[in-house]
Amino acid sequence: MSRTVGAVSRGIRTPIIREGDDLVNVVTKSLLEAFKEENITLHDRDIIGVTEAVVARAQGNYASCDDIAADIKAKFGENTIGLIFPILSRNRFSIVLKGIARGAKKIVLMLSYPSDEVGNHLVSLEQLDEKGINPWDTIMDEKMYRDNFGKNPHPFTQVDYVEFYKNLIIEENCEVEVIFANRATDILGYTDTVLCADIHSRARSKRLLKSAGAKLVLGLDDILTESVNGSGFNADYGLLGSNKATEETIKLFPRNSKEFSLNLQENILKETGKKMEVLVYGDGAFKDPQGKIWELADPVVSPGHTDGLIGLPNELKLKYLADNQFAELKGEELTKAMTEYIANKNKDLMGSMESQGTTPRQLTDLIGSLCDLTSGSGDKGTPVIFIQGYFDNYAND
Repeated sequence: MSRTVGAVSRGIRTPIIREGDDLVNVVTKSLLEAFKEENITLHDRDIIGVTEAVVARAQGNYASCDDIAADIKAKFGENTIGLIFPILSRNRFSIVLKGIARGAKKIVLMLSYPSDEVGNHLVSLEQLDEKGINPWDTIMDEKMYRDNFGKNPHPFTQVDYVEFYKNLIIEENCEVEVIFANRATDILGYTDTVLCADIHSRARSKRLLKSAGAKLVLGLDDILTESVNGSGFNADYGLLGSNKATEETIKLFPRNSKEFSLNLQENILKETGKKMEVLVYGDGAFKDPQGKIWELADPVVSPGHTDGLIGLPNELKLKYLADNQFAELKGEELTKAMTEYIANKNKDLMGSMESQGTTPRQLTDLIGSLCDLTSGSGDKGTPVIFIQGYFDNYAND
């Protein structure tokens, strides 16, 4: 073992990206300047991550509440819309909700409880236990909710989302009824026209509703899949992955992320002679242990990436080897034996004892999470991440 440093993740500063910018060239120039400034030695399979936000911004992939409203009217007509399982987020859903309400006559808003699908709580499990309420077999109206639980502001934002979402709908001259339930089919007691706002469970919700006889079932991924009045759109994810831009507009998840990744890979190869891997990343896939909130509000961690990032890690657990195969060795003898064992490991370790306790998740989920944690979500100004040594192991010099 001659090298003392493993994987390194660096945030790369760029100019502020605006609509119409040539993002491939902006990112390439920023990387080349960083490489020179930090005297970085480059390698094949170094990784470049670019946050989805700047990809979508450069594309001008935006839509207004009026655009959302027009698509809602076209797809739902005058029907009462059962809007089920939205997450509790001003950034992610408030402007989307405003647009939906602008295009509807009446909404039955069905909130899951005790929390939304990413862990934002309306009530705590302790409150449910105290009241003896089983969230899987109890449908509550707003009065029952208030009588039992009163006001429950979000612990981080102090927003009462029941009141906040209800008022957003009313302000758009749309009638609203709020209920609380956890089975998608519970909405059918109120309307047979449903818009599923859940993210990761949306396919199941749609399937259950259609099987139960709902007349019209769409998801947020079915809204703005095409341009409306010149708006942005996303053919794959619709409104999923969007977030607030202004009080009247949203930034949509980027389009053609795979194409962007390949173009950046090609440009970097031309400039450096190194074939690096590239991914566009959004939210990381991890959970906050304090707030119990799962970070992943995007439909996927990476909407586009180069082919070298497809697959799962294939790693051995060092501590298992040290405590079992090489328990009697130490010092240089242990280092040599460990290095040789890793260098000659099987190409597929799935299910083996030697890999037990490693992380069998998609590479893009792991690397995208690393990128998200490195770039942060505030004012660091590093929408590009450069990672080295991610694919190295103990046997690499």
